[in-house]
Amino acid sequence: MAAKSRDVLILCFLVAFLAVGLPYWLTPLKQLSLPDSILDARLVVVGLMAAVPAVVSGTGFWLSWLVVGASVPAAIFARVAYDVILDPGTHNLWPFEIALVLAPGFGSAFLGALVGGLPGRLLFVRKSA
Repeated sequence: MAAKSRDVLILCFLVAFLAVGLPYWLTPLKQLSLPDSILDARLVVVGLMAAVPAVVSGTGFWLSWLVVGASVPAAIFARVAYDVILDPGTHNLWPFEIALVLAPGFGSAFLGALVGGLPGRLLFVRKSA
């Protein structure tokens, strides 16, 4: 993978990670209910960020989908880790929390990578020809 592709992919992961994470991290723990707490415009951002690497740098579908899709469970896990450091009694069912966000996170990234892959493939096929 070229450096530009890697940089774009890392940037898209971070944008999606923060788009999902910041509102989730700022919400009090008692008000959270997964997956409902992340089912909003944040997942649209995840989908858009999965489309960007394919369009901008020609990154493949699989790589865009998996890397950007992983941002959602990573954001949830960051909250789990932080809360457990503060109070070890919280999140004793954390694997289920991660499991509950896998489908929405990877689903929105799948759609974004699929949609972004079409113009990305056309752009990079024309540039290489």
